[in-house]
Amino acid sequence: MFDFVAFIPRAIVQGIPLLLGSTGETLTEKSGNLNLGIPGVMYVGAISGVVGAFLYEQAVPTGDLNNFLAVLIPLLCSLLGSALMGLLYSFLTVTLRANQNVTGLTITTFGVGLGNFFGGSLIKLSGASVPSLVLTRTSLAFTKTLPFSGSLGWFGKIFLSYGFMAYLAIAIALAVSYVLNRTRVGLQLRAVGENPNTADAAGIDVNRYKYVATCVGSMIAGLGGLYFIMDYAAGIWANDTFGDRGWLAIALVIFTVWRPNIGVLASFLFGGLYILYLFIPTGTNMAVKELYKMIPYVVTLIVLVLSSMRNKRENQPPAALGLAYFREER
Repeated sequence: MFDFVAFIPRAIVQGIPLLLGSTGETLTEKSGNLNLGIPGVMYVGAISGVVGAFLYEQAVPTGDLNNFLAVLIPLLCSLLGSALMGLLYSFLTVTLRANQNVTGLTITTFGVGLGNFFGGSLIKLSGASVPSLVLTRTSLAFTKTLPFSGSLGWFGKIFLSYGFMAYLAIAIALAVSYVLNRTRVGLQLRAVGENPNTADAAGIDVNRYKYVATCVGSMIAGLGGLYFIMDYAAGIWANDTFGDRGWLAIALVIFTVWRPNIGVLASFLFGGLYILYLFIPTGTNMAVKELYKMIPYVVTLIVLVLSSMRNKRENQPPAALGLAYFREER
């Protein structure tokens, strides 16, 4: 029989980076900025946290690690690194009005290269005999769970067996959804994404909203990279191991019709599809297992096709998405 008790927690852990990435990208796109650099931003968020954790572990003797600082330092480093990436993207696309598609792809290439450079440097500094960096002590601080979760059977395993960042990701997605749909700031942000000319005429600072939304969105996405390394990968960094999760996060934005609250369950669905091949018995037939690995990508293609067939206005992307704003043309 299919083991749902084992499958669901792994699907959720797999889906948390997608949730953070898609939430950050949704916030960015609501301002009219199409940031295809999210994979690079998540990569920089991950390596920034790794750098902070590595320096802290090197400075503190074994056994004297403070759990609060072990979480706080990588968290702040990750937020700073991903915010700088968002600031770079905003400067290029909002201030200099560069093409958003080209800039986003460039940010992805730059972010991955930057992450691999610093990751490779840290691996050499650590003197590891294998091409990976292990931050076990920091990872233990990130993966601490409630002490009584193990005594609650299947309920504890499915709902309470995660580190704090999993619950933080859900809270962030719900908070972003509330801000976008229930607050004045969210209304003005959506106005900027729909029609920046009208928003500007109404006295809304279009550039400021674009800058803030992009930088905050990048910070949220960067936490997805940090979670992947510190929680999912148990504190192990190896170059080019992040995979295509950043691109799946962007596809998830379309799948959820730009609604972060729907993204909570949708990310867990995509996370489950990503690891489904591990739970489907295939015996020794490796060819079939490889076909099962294609499931999330096939679903992504179907989602993109179906999204193009939607006719309802509320299911469409912001009208000014991907377009540079020229105030002189107002």
